[in-house]
Amino acid sequence: MTPAGERPIRFEDRSQQQVHHTTCYMCACRCGIKVTTEERPGEPGQPCKTHVRFIQGNPNHVVNQGVLCAKGSAGIMKQYSKAKLQHPMIRRPGSERGDGVYDPISWDDALDLLSKRLAHIRATDPKKLAFFTGRDQMQALTGLWAQQFGTPNWAAHGGFCSVNMAAAGLYSIGYSFWEFGAPDWDRAKYFVLWGVAEDHSSNPIKIGLDKLKTRGAKFVSVNPVRTGYSAIADEWVPIRPGTDGLLALAIVHELLANEWIDHDYLVRYTNAPWLVIDAPGTAQDGLFLRDDEGKPLVWDQQSQATKRMEKGVAPALHWSGSVPLSLEGRGARGEGDGASTTDDDATSPLSPNPSPTRGEGSQRVRTVFSLILNRYSSTDYAADTVAAQCGVPAEQIRRLAREMAHVAFNETIELPCRWTDIYGNVHDKVVGRPVAFYAMRGISAHANGFQTCRALHLIQMLLGALDSPGNFRSKAPFPRPIPPAQLPENDPGIINAPDTALSKTPLGFPTRPEELALDASGNPLRLDKAYSWEAPLASHGMMHAVIKNAVEGDPYPIDTLILFMANMAWNSAMNTAGTQEMLRARDEAGNHKIPFLVVADAFDSETVRFADLVLPDTTYLERYDAISFLDRPISEPDAAADSIRHPVLPLDRDVRPWQDVLVELATRLKFPAFVKADGARKFAGYTDFIVNYERAPGIGFLAGFRGKDGEKSFRGEPNPQQWQAYIGAQSFFAHHWPDNQRWMRGVNRDYLQAAADAAFIPKAEPIIAQLYSEPLQKFRLAGQGLYPGRQPTREVDKQRLAQYFDPLPVWYETSALPAHETGAAPDYPLHAITQRPMMMYHSWDSQNAWLRQIVAQNYLYVNTATAASLGLADLDWVWVESPHGRIRCQMKTMEGVEANTVWTWNAIGKMSEAWGLERDASEATVGFLLNHLIAESIRAESGERLSNSDPITGQAAWYDLRVRIRKAEESGVWPKLEFGR
Repeated sequence: MTPAGERPIRFEDRSQQQVHHTTCYMCACRCGIKVTTEERPGEPGQPCKTHVRFIQGNPNHVVNQGVLCAKGSAGIMKQYSKAKLQHPMIRRPGSERGDGVYDPISWDDALDLLSKRLAHIRATDPKKLAFFTGRDQMQALTGLWAQQFGTPNWAAHGGFCSVNMAAAGLYSIGYSFWEFGAPDWDRAKYFVLWGVAEDHSSNPIKIGLDKLKTRGAKFVSVNPVRTGYSAIADEWVPIRPGTDGLLALAIVHELLANEWIDHDYLVRYTNAPWLVIDAPGTAQDGLFLRDDEGKPLVWDQQSQATKRMEKGVAPALHWSGSVPLSLEGRGARGEGDGASTTDDDATSPLSPNPSPTRGEGSQRVRTVFSLILNRYSSTDYAADTVAAQCGVPAEQIRRLAREMAHVAFNETIELPCRWTDIYGNVHDKVVGRPVAFYAMRGISAHANGFQTCRALHLIQMLLGALDSPGNFRSKAPFPRPIPPAQLPENDPGIINAPDTALSKTPLGFPTRPEELALDASGNPLRLDKAYSWEAPLASHGMMHAVIKNAVEGDPYPIDTLILFMANMAWNSAMNTAGTQEMLRARDEAGNHKIPFLVVADAFDSETVRFADLVLPDTTYLERYDAISFLDRPISEPDAAADSIRHPVLPLDRDVRPWQDVLVELATRLKFPAFVKADGARKFAGYTDFIVNYERAPGIGFLAGFRGKDGEKSFRGEPNPQQWQAYIGAQSFFAHHWPDNQRWMRGVNRDYLQAAADAAFIPKAEPIIAQLYSEPLQKFRLAGQGLYPGRQPTREVDKQRLAQYFDPLPVWYETSALPAHETGAAPDYPLHAITQRPMMMYHSWDSQNAWLRQIVAQNYLYVNTATAASLGLADLDWVWVESPHGRIRCQMKTMEGVEANTVWTWNAIGKMSEAWGLERDASEATVGFLLNHLIAESIRAESGERLSNSDPITGQAAWYDLRVRIRKAEESGVWPKLEFGR
């Protein structure tokens, strides 16, 4: 009974509600979610409609353990967004790209039009199709589609996001920062976060930081900006942007000077004892000494001879000398053939010391560790030398190194665990050095990011702080061979062959110049110039270079560009206004220089307005998705896991999942993997494809519930009920590693066999961490004119290879790279960077009504003292100028930013009327992008224009932007871009 005078308590009527388990798509975390839907009455005479009532975290999920962020909860508002596309559209004849004037077109007509165009390209010159995707989370499918079409011109967003992180790890330790590894949050005692914005891996990092803080572990943040995660750090290191690598190598200097290193780990599990040939001026200089089977050799202290590293061998860690020249001393499998020679007293590029005189019939060699000592013991890397450049006091640098070493060696973790290493040694425990690192885009988005990331991995290897309790651990299907055994397609005959699938994937990991994607004249085979001399290790492609190269016809013109969920006309452009002009550009005959632009997206982005054909996608709550081991699964260190999405809402408009569209196009175009021998359809659609496609016998897109009865994992026959099995298991599959396979996985015999059985790696062979990279040395030899095979012909390429492809981690100023078209660093004294707020992700969320209530305008943040020195105060309007342009914006001051740095939130500023926003929305009237100030190109001293990217990986160098600021009038924003100019 309700007491008199009190209102009765009313509980929500849940009789029409259902709970569905699926996977979030509001960022890259791929968290497990519970979506509660509700049937509500429709309009009079209409049936009930299904609505999302609320979204919660799934407490049983391996990734987020029930935690959900603001983005995930606000997924509801994706469904209510005014920006949702409603039907296919074609640009109205006579209208211009960017006007956003379209006519509806039926799906049948749209697919007929596109199929006919693609069939002609495939039958004549397949590389004239360029297909590039954003954060699609299904790159295994889109990559297969491109490979089957026969075009090398495919990649996803990694080239302008984090290829430096991925490539540096995969060429060093077999896994990497980003999504291929994670800190051991449960055991780490000292955690260093390098350059991570607060949106990345949002829920796992928040869960992890809570564990660290609860246990009293120390949390150090190295970042120019103190927001988000960094705001709760025990110590903030406000580093000058782009100098993280120099700081890391100064820490290396301290570790070596005090012998704070794990000798046993280095000897057993890294290439520190491998012998490096010291033969200046020859083709073998800097390569590993190998036996006649190509196996690297060490100096065995017991036999006083070169041996393979195996059980019973006692390698010398710090050794140099001469070894007899025999078959096993002639370089890797005859790679020294055709080598030139110089005088014996020539200086090796590996060391400042002259090479000792070789006796007749002998070869001078040094261990990798000797080279490391020679280089990093130099005062060039001493804390007192680098402090001013990094903006980090020398004593702080020394203390950070001392603290890492103390935790690694005085607070070591030992867990009882019986495991067997690659040499057959059985261990009764696993030893952990509990110092954990994590790094992201603040490191990668610089032209020196690849080598900087390698420097971080060098610290980890010296401490022995990898893949064991308390440090940075791998996530399946990693670790992989170093580098992974996958090469990019580089056969001109196949790439230019009509109606022919590529023999290899478009992307891969070259190990020598012959594996670059070049024609016989040395010209790039790919439109973006990935795997050319300009960016030899561009493992994720160079999406940011595609539009510019296509418009310039460099290296060749294309016919059709397909963009999926990639906002290349706005915040993914290195220069927004310039990119929009390029999309409109016409030749002398009046034809667009990119003849046909297809955009697939669920929402009305800035890029959609430039399309010739718009193919509308579904939202993540309306479709099936496979988050696959063939791509980027949801694994955590202790569990190999993948997941799915499935429709929890019916479609209410004329849209189709892009996955289904790709399968339909592949079938119409008769791709070999999608049709039977007689040309008949092999798959009914995407869901049928995911169940029945096999990359190899028993290996498909989903690893769980395989076999006809659904009881097999990783490898097994297709299961017709696989989707239903995943849905019944809350939309994910997880295999928890047994204790003997949880640690030291690159050198753990039982794990390596399990990984080979699951097809994560080709063979159960050891994965030895590489402090010194022989592939980089081969490219450097090519730049020096010493490599016996393919070499560059342009001087600019020779210089870049010789300077930047150092086999040991090296730091260089990004200002040492060729300058922008105009201006020099002293004229632009401030570093300008961006990051994303915790409640936003790329362009996706600046349209989200709930999230817009948190942030709908971005400011330029300036250090308080720096602002005062310039006569600036909170909410002043300022001009921000770079050598490339200028913008007007409003500024705020803060203490938590490095004195030489200004920054803002990325992708808050929008183009007027995009994303369903009102014309006078704050995002379009006072919001802004720093992209307007960034140049796509840099100019070499010799005049060549090169991509504004890391010279090794092609990573877009967003954060190398330099600016100056001055006070402006208090109204207006420039540039203000609108559709239909």
